[in-house]
Amino acid sequence: MTPLLTPQDITQLVQRVGLPDLLRRLVSYLEADFLRWAEFDKTPRVAAHSPVGVIELMPIADARQYSFKYVNGHPGNARAGLPTVMAFGVLADVATGLPTLLSELTLTTALRTAATSVMVAKRLARPGSRVMALIGNGAQSEFQALAFHHLLGINELRLFDIDTAATAKLQRNLAGMPGLRLTACASTADAVRGADIVTTITADKTNATIITPDMLAPGQHLNAVGGDCPGKTELHPEVLRRARVVVEYEPQSRIEGDVQQMPADFPVTEFWRVLAGQAPGRESAEQITVFDSVGFALEDFAALRLLHDLALPLGLSTPLPLLPELADPRDLFGCLQPQARARAAA
Repeated sequence: MTPLLTPQDITQLVQRVGLPDLLRRLVSYLEADFLRWAEFDKTPRVAAHSPVGVIELMPIADARQYSFKYVNGHPGNARAGLPTVMAFGVLADVATGLPTLLSELTLTTALRTAATSVMVAKRLARPGSRVMALIGNGAQSEFQALAFHHLLGINELRLFDIDTAATAKLQRNLAGMPGLRLTACASTADAVRGADIVTTITADKTNATIITPDMLAPGQHLNAVGGDCPGKTELHPEVLRRARVVVEYEPQSRIEGDVQQMPADFPVTEFWRVLAGQAPGRESAEQITVFDSVGFALEDFAALRLLHDLALPLGLSTPLPLLPELADPRDLFGCLQPQARARAAA
């Protein structure tokens, strides 16, 4: 039987562990795996694009474990009552190929994306950052807000979305959060003004310029999360030229990130080098830094490892008969015969 984690299981896990502690543990797992960067068999995700969205597979493996995530991105889904992003994933044993976990990853993707943002901001944002602009207040915005609040000390959020209902939703969900002030702003420029960190997490599949050079202030850190497929960007090219740009996996980021706008020789730094001390993070208080985040399979690998380690001991999974039960592993056809099925059941 393969353990299955449903969205209800993830909800129970968050309730039992606590969101701040779960995010802290997730950051720890992410850091441990990014520090093992050279041990992984890596590839840019495999994408099937259509005029209305994208469906992607994100595989990765080390010598012991393999994982993949199935994930979509369809900005117009809300009109049909569907999430913009839906995902599930598998963790498997490399030695045998046996699936060891099948899990929802829609909720988990939001958690791991927020944890990844904080992991990088710990090295790129100025120490003592307290104000964050949050541009795009959709499905993942609360996760980003709470991760930065609990793990990095952000105590003021300046909010903007072209859909005011999205901002109102975020305000309702975070109302009464101790030590967190929420300010709805009239524009992106208004939200960015005075922010130490700027998180952009917009959904439109277009070459947008959410952040322009005139909005920048010395020392800001830009956490650019929404540009994550070809033809989808959030930052004006001049913003990138003025900044130190850090990415997850350069071959994928060149295709899907904001740096897709830039020449092939535009300098970027993979985050694992910063984490390992092979490259600097922030170099001065005045430097503008950008995390051009597209989401990488290693982050889902770390998240699936954490779910396996935390949820299964708590009994938060359902045994799933994903594989045939065989009395003789060489006799696959036999499982179609009533007698063989009876023998296997016995």
